[in-house]
Amino acid sequence: MPGPFASFRDFYPFYLGEHANRICRRLHFTGSCVALGFIAAAIVTLNAWWLLGALLSGYAFAWVGHFFFEHNRPATFKHPFYSFAGDWVMFRDMLTGRIPF
Repeated sequence: MPGPFASFRDFYPFYLGEHANRICRRLHFTGSCVALGFIAAAIVTLNAWWLLGALLSGYAFAWVGHFFFEHNRPATFKHPFYSFAGDWVMFRDMLTGRIPF
């Protein structure tokens, strides 16, 4: 896994390359949607335990995508902060059509 990266701008093309498989990207997207639902539940119920569900669901869907479809190790193991940001930028790019869903 390459690195260190000087900036997120340098990291993001690598991140996209690690998500070339469409099913992996869809699993990331689904996990992010589920995580947003858990965050909303935490806000509505004022119960922070929902945030644990957000964290677990986001990573669970993504890791299934990497291990079973992309066949690589998630970038989060080596670049946790850039990887977290990359997931949300990729989510936005999928919503706006910049990256195929």
